[in-house]
Amino acid sequence: MGRAFEYRKAAKMKRWGTMSRVFPKLGKIITMAAKDGGQDPDMNPKLRTAILNAKAQNMPKDNIDAAIKRAAAKDLADIKEITYDVKASHGVQMIIECATDNNTRTVANVKAILNRNNGEMLTSGSLNFMFTKKCIFVFNKTAEMDIEELELELIDFGLEEIEEDVEPQENGDDIAIIRVYGDYTSFGELSKALEEKKIEVKKATLEYIANTPIELDEAHMEEIDILIDKLEDDDDVQMVYTNIA
Repeated sequence: MGRAFEYRKAAKMKRWGTMSRVFPKLGKIITMAAKDGGQDPDMNPKLRTAILNAKAQNMPKDNIDAAIKRAAAKDLADIKEITYDVKASHGVQMIIECATDNNTRTVANVKAILNRNNGEMLTSGSLNFMFTKKCIFVFNKTAEMDIEELELELIDFGLEEIEEDVEPQENGDDIAIIRVYGDYTSFGELSKALEEKKIEVKKATLEYIANTPIELDEAHMEEIDILIDKLEDDDDVQMVYTNIA
């Protein structure tokens, strides 16, 4: 899996490094959260999480503030979240998360991209048995942090798995990070528990995790990455989840 994994990781970093498309997507999430639950992050956990994740992607404070203020605009379009189930080449399955004010436009755009790249839209819910929705929290490991002790403390709040990993930095260094996983329904409890422990979370997300991941060779990986790139280029597409290991 080595070369294919490295290619996948590099391609993903490249995609998320394209600020011209990442920031508008992050801004849309912030605006939706502020509209749904109010503009005060202290009173709106969803907004607080959206801001946290925007900062993790180095989104400037001015952009974040502007996205929050847009929620109060009287002419703001009604943005809704929607997911599509997709079958791609080489046994790859996808769940595509979108945020849109025009579902007709979004579904037409997604279908057009799939048709040109050997993909097919499935009936909504078709892939429910292949993915599990999880909450994931990522934070730096500190010298005084005892992973086994932390695991025991968080189990009561919905923790299902905890793992240590290494995250490469732009300067070439690596830092140790911790990932905490739980069922998506435990997001609030785990978030609160980490906050009470004064753990500074770098990223907090709800993600679809493949129950049976598959591996692809490099050639097939490149083909799938082209499809993912095309999908992520669409303004309404927020995230693309796959069953690739």
